[in-house]
Amino acid sequence: MSVSLEKLYQLQFFETDIYKRVDDIANQLHKHLCQEVIFNAISITNSPGNSSSHIQSVFLEYAETLGFSSEKKGLFKEYKTSGLRPDYYMKIENTGILIEVERGKTVMNNMDLLDLWKCHICNEANYLFLMVPKNLKHNANLKGYNTFDIVFNRLKPFFKPNNYTNVHGLFLFGY
Repeated sequence: MSVSLEKLYQLQFFETDIYKRVDDIANQLHKHLCQEVIFNAISITNSPGNSSSHIQSVFLEYAETLGFSSEKKGLFKEYKTSGLRPDYYMKIENTGILIEVERGKTVMNNMDLLDLWKCHICNEANYLFLMVPKNLKHNANLKGYNTFDIVFNRLKPFFKPNNYTNVHGLFLFGY
């Protein structure tokens, strides 16, 4: 097994230079996450009782070498919910990328939709890297479920013409 990557995008941005740069960054991150030692570390931390911060700690250093900064403040200053922060942010020309890492509350608490909404209202980012588990278990004795497929199917309609948001591209990583 390895980390999955699905890409959803608005057609009018697919051939742009910015999209190509974002796509290249996503592919670099994906390649890093698929390394055996990194994937194994993520698999170990994706266990009941661990939070998404444990997952983040596995690849934080690499994300920073790509140019991401952790929990960038001030991206939502014009809103009453100005305390919102992404897990990671990278500026690219007149836009940027948000990285959000989810684990236990992804579907049950609609964190995937919250992350898409955060990117939608963020004036400094039009691209979202969303990381979710492929197999989520809340308890070691319970059967897990495929969060990745659920999230992909929930967010895919936002990338059909006439449903577009301000999110030009979503890169869904399944760990």
